Amino acid sequence: MASIKQIQVTFDCSEPERVARFWCEVLGYEHQGTAGVDPAGVGPRLYFQRVPEAKVVKNRVHIDVRVGTGLVGEERVTALESECARLVALGAVRVELLRADGVNESCLVMQDIEGNEFCLD
Repeated sequence: MASIKQIQVTFDCSEPERVARFWCEVLGYEHQGTAGVDPAGVGPRLYFQRVPEAKVVKNRVHIDVRVGTGLVGEERVTALESECARLVALGAVRVELLRADGVNESCLVMQDIEGNEFCLD
């Protein structure tokens, strides 16, 4: 059996172009129509496909945008809040800050422009 070298993350959405532009801006990806590609060639390709139905339940899989790696306490929260402000200006919605609990560090739950949940981690 061949080992898998690459993956593509596919988003079901009602407005593929709009959602693709949002995520490319969030991640610094190159926009290619209804896809986004990591210019460094490291991250997965993102593909945005139109579907007729609206999102109705919580995502079973979500993206963590790693902006607080290596940071702890208030320094981490400050980094999360700063990135949150940038993403809200792009159309994201801030949902909830989950503070460190002794097991997990703080993260910030958000939604993209079509309501898909993701975390700033």
